[in-house]
Amino acid sequence: MRDQDVSLVIGGDAGQGVESSGAGFSSALARAGYHIFCIADYRSRIRGGHNFYQIRAATRPVASHAEPPALLLALTAESVELHLEKLAPDAAVIYDSSFRLDRTAVERSGRLAVPVPMNEIAVRHGSKVMMNTAALAAAAGLLHFPLGQMEEVIRRNFARKGETAVEGNLAVARETYALVAGSPEAARFRYRLPGRPGQPERMLLHGNHAFSLGAVAAGCRFIAAYPMTPATTILEWMTAHAEPLGVVTKHAEDELAAVCMAIGAGFAGARAMCSTSGGGFSLMTEALGLAGMTETPVVVVDVQRGGPSTGLPTRTEQGDLLFVLHASQGDFPRFVLAPGDHVDAFETAMRAFNLAERYQAPVIVLSDEFLASSLRTLEFGQLRRDAVPIDRGKTRRPGEKPLPGERGAGGGQQDGSAGRRDGYLRFAFTADGISPRVIPGDPQAVYGASSDEHDEAGHITEEMDNRRRMMEKRMRKLETALAAGDVRGPRRVGPEEAEVTLLTWGSTLGPAREALEVLQARGVRANLLHWTDIWPFHVEAAERELRRVRRGVVVEQNYTGQFRRFLRMMTGYQAEALVRRYDGRPLAPTEIAQGVLEEVGAGVR
Repeated sequence: MRDQDVSLVIGGDAGQGVESSGAGFSSALARAGYHIFCIADYRSRIRGGHNFYQIRAATRPVASHAEPPALLLALTAESVELHLEKLAPDAAVIYDSSFRLDRTAVERSGRLAVPVPMNEIAVRHGSKVMMNTAALAAAAGLLHFPLGQMEEVIRRNFARKGETAVEGNLAVARETYALVAGSPEAARFRYRLPGRPGQPERMLLHGNHAFSLGAVAAGCRFIAAYPMTPATTILEWMTAHAEPLGVVTKHAEDELAAVCMAIGAGFAGARAMCSTSGGGFSLMTEALGLAGMTETPVVVVDVQRGGPSTGLPTRTEQGDLLFVLHASQGDFPRFVLAPGDHVDAFETAMRAFNLAERYQAPVIVLSDEFLASSLRTLEFGQLRRDAVPIDRGKTRRPGEKPLPGERGAGGGQQDGSAGRRDGYLRFAFTADGISPRVIPGDPQAVYGASSDEHDEAGHITEEMDNRRRMMEKRMRKLETALAAGDVRGPRRVGPEEAEVTLLTWGSTLGPAREALEVLQARGVRANLLHWTDIWPFHVEAAERELRRVRRGVVVEQNYTGQFRRFLRMMTGYQAEALVRRYDGRPLAPTEIAQGVLEEVGAGVR
């Protein structure tokens, strides 16, 4: 059987169940053995306005959505108007027969019109609310997708509503499926998604869920947040699983409280985080400095959306990069990680908690709406808990044996013998910048922590020599992290030698990776360099890779080309071109490839 790769769109009004219908069909496709990648496009209001859900089903692993869709499942006449010209030339449009729609307009565009009496069938079996089930069954019939897979999902999804609801929806699905599968349109439609027996069971999860799984695997035991799209599903997932996983979750009154709660939990020894989006992160910046000054481990997740201000609450963007690199006043060590895909989100969560504790500093995870909300299949085993063993660095609990280098107030080395020691220096000057950390509660290691400058014992001081030495101690952690190999350089995807190299960070990884194949098909040999570790920046590794780049094209989702500017600031490298998007919609592989060809194509074709 040749490879199958089909994208379809479900379009309708907010409140029509577009996303739940899409999620249900995605589940059926995944259970049938297909690799899935889905995105939801919705407005920032409860009801009204056009929404759509895009599903890509393929017989090989996919890392992005794809354009153009081959099938539109229109729950409103407006959906046809909005999507018709964006469909593949040989696409089909399924819509309700009762719509006041000019069928000839669809046919003149070259697309296949498939009117189906979905509302009529739904009403005949009980209620028009089952029209979505009819629509999905119509799509299944047109694609020659096994009805049995649909029936399984219907039984599961409607079980809690009772047997009448289950049987009603099954009846709607069977009648609609039979009507469409046996139609002349189904015979003409060239796209097929037949059953794939023998395929392994796979996970189907969002980027935020992958990150949450990684956080729990890393030992996260506390999260505080004020709900803010698109970060909210992290708090929701952690709360839904809080009791069996032993996680404390707190819906704070605002973002200031949330980050301060997380810092407090981190200070008390819990692996702690808070999650928000750019607007909420703006409110957290002063407290971020508190974590830096008190050397408190904490993970802050900024799931970016379109800004500034409330901006585009349900849309994607990578506009916070330069902001998070410098957020809060003064110099202090921080780490910034930007996961590229769902697997990377899981691993990045585990690394973030290790870095936070190992270097006693805030770690910012920079995700975005595209990664957070996209739904993707993964093989069991792709998320490996043992990939990043938990490492708490120079941390000990009360009563445990003193750490190497742990010193008393007199500067003497602790020998671990019984009896009271003469004062514990929480912020002791050390060669690597990391002071041995005792979790509060040890009577022999009582100390204070202040947001003011302080000495080794934590006492406030403005003395010049201490200030200089303490600043150098804190900042030395970044040098230590780079020397220890805890900061990664770019990873290359594709051939070692290429005419064009895409330079990406964060969630553009998946679409850019698939753009390589598009470029290859158009005769352009391309590869990509991707950065997950943004700060501290591994200059040496970046320069080593950039020296091999013939023509570099930065791909990112913001107006000013923030990563392009950052790359030049850190390495002096000037990318030849920039492919960007800043309308709140994610870059698609074909769009990236086209952008590359337009920017540098003359020299490579």
